[in-house]
Amino acid sequence: MMKILAINPGMISTKVGVFIDEDIKMHACINHPFEELCQYPFIMDEFDYRKEKLIEELQRQGYGLDFDVVVGRGGLVKPIESGVYELNEKVIEDTLHPRLHHACNLGSLIALSIAKEIPGCRAFTVDPGVVDELEDVARITGLPEMPHQTIWHALNQREIAKRYCKEHGVKYEEQDLIVCHLGSGISFAMHHHGRAIACSDALSGDGPFSPSRAGTLPSVQLIQLCYSGKYTEKEMLRKVNGHSGLTAHLGTNDVRVVEQRIKDGDEHAKLILDAMIYQVARYLASLAPATYGHVDAVILTGAMSQSKYVSEELIRRLEYLAPVFVYPGEDELTALAHNVYRALTGQQEIKVYE
Repeated sequence: MMKILAINPGMISTKVGVFIDEDIKMHACINHPFEELCQYPFIMDEFDYRKEKLIEELQRQGYGLDFDVVVGRGGLVKPIESGVYELNEKVIEDTLHPRLHHACNLGSLIALSIAKEIPGCRAFTVDPGVVDELEDVARITGLPEMPHQTIWHALNQREIAKRYCKEHGVKYEEQDLIVCHLGSGISFAMHHHGRAIACSDALSGDGPFSPSRAGTLPSVQLIQLCYSGKYTEKEMLRKVNGHSGLTAHLGTNDVRVVEQRIKDGDEHAKLILDAMIYQVARYLASLAPATYGHVDAVILTGAMSQSKYVSEELIRRLEYLAPVFVYPGEDELTALAHNVYRALTGQQEIKVYE
């Protein structure tokens, strides 16, 4: 019997789960109020605060630090292939100096810190957002010094794709699946025979605009805005990655609020939401050439896929391409725990981060 602690930090919350083998026994979402997070100038400064809140929640629900395994959401380290990685000093060093700053960087750090307090406990991470399995042709852009990179919801996308395959009696390693994670950020990938050979850089302005991100912008206008004198570099980065998308157009990043406005007759809100849906569909369809037009299924997941309006409109725009399936929400805690369990029981490889 294996007791597993799974940790998934988000920007304003930390999700935690306790598993016995593959069965979840406890799940909690620890919300971090804005005024508390404001005490910390940088995300990495939140380490002690989040770890303490996590341990308090475990104790509140009757759990002590007696786990066999701790697994944390992976940080934005160097590009690696998908899989289960045992945490070592090299991955921690790179996590402390990440490509970009995001709360996910705290996952590995907290996981290893807790594991070190428990005799015999091991620490892992699974499918971090920097998983890179792109085909070479997908890396080329119009500027040689700016190759296409990937930051995407690899963990949830791969877990949901595998669930779809299991439910439909097919092998993930034999399918061509377009998968889209619809959240505050939107990422998409073509999963070709078990590898994401084409996918987005969701954190760096690639793809459709989202509830809080700008997505792809006209480069000339963007450059002109950067040099307009209106914004500093820090302000521009924050503007396109947090204060744009639905937030910029409608003053909210909550699709439920937007839908209510539409029901109340707000035509402008409908136009903006429909534009985002249109952009999502356009970018998903653009993945088809990666497999010469062969697509077995389109899969929608993430919190925003819970919206009937969003999901139904996307199905209308994409069902010509392939059957569309919706898996609302995300299942990253389960993905973390199940992958580690399979690795430690010999069902898949444990990889080394070098």
